[in-house]
Amino acid sequence: MGILELLLVAVGLSMDAFAVAVCKGLNMSKINYKRGALIALFFGTFQGLMPLIGWFLGVQFEKYIVSFDHWVAFALLGFIGGKMIAEAFEKEKEDCCPDKFSIGELFILAIATSIDALAVGITFALIAPTTGISVAVILIGVITFALSFVGVVIGNKFGAKYKKRAELAGGIILCLMGLKILLEHLEIINF
Repeated sequence: MGILELLLVAVGLSMDAFAVAVCKGLNMSKINYKRGALIALFFGTFQGLMPLIGWFLGVQFEKYIVSFDHWVAFALLGFIGGKMIAEAFEKEKEDCCPDKFSIGELFILAIATSIDALAVGITFALIAPTTGISVAVILIGVITFALSFVGVVIGNKFGAKYKKRAELAGGIILCLMGLKILLEHLEIINF
């Protein structure tokens, strides 16, 4: 997995956090940049750490699944991407996020939006990024931080208009990355 694919995965993974950040921005009567940075820090940190945890787990089991690792990567990325696409078409509740702010809530939201990154970390152990795991983790964390901060601002300024589109785009990107991994390992395509 090269840097371009890694960038696409990072953007795809960050879309859940972006969507929640949009909701958090929606619930601010006036933009609070300090709070926006804190939200982005939580999401970026968890989104960066979860692939590392997944990678450690994947390395432990790599020898047992190396013969079908491309199918595992395809299934994980396809499932996560499919879930995001389905969520993009679900009917939106009137209030997408509770109108409150607490560190505990932020902690739970950060974990919930980064579970998919744990699964992607497992695929990193199977199909190693050419950049190495440390660059992958930093890139995912930084991109999620930036997009989450932008999400808070967009949510506050423009409302929920972009939430569904972001979720749909993220899901499509992850599904396509899973398909690319599978097709490369089956030697149908070679990038």
